[in-house]
Amino acid sequence: MSITRMETKQRMSRIVIHNDTIYLCGQVAADANAGIKEQTQTMLDKVDALLEQAGSDREHILSATVYIRDMKDFAAMNEVWDAWVPEGHAPARACVEARMARPELLVEVSVIAALKK
Repeated sequence: MSITRMETKQRMSRIVIHNDTIYLCGQVAADANAGIKEQTQTMLDKVDALLEQAGSDREHILSATVYIRDMKDFAAMNEVWDAWVPEGHAPARACVEARMARPELLVEVSVIAALKK
């Protein structure tokens, strides 16, 4: 059994790889003062960068959990999400309304992916 932790701090690792599965910590927007579409896009850009660092990509995402501050933003968030997910590679996904760590954050995602072979 092999576990690799990357960018580990006291509270969490940004990436954990166990065997051939990659776990990313929750990702939020680069600019918390932006609107839902921009927050979603910059959050997904971070996911892309972490997946690349870990040896994967969005075509290998197995599961995603999206946390959204207010379901009124669900359709706008999904516009960005749908454009980002490669056709035929949609992961298992859940989306829940949740209180965020900071009130200006509108969306967060947690991702599990497979390593590219």
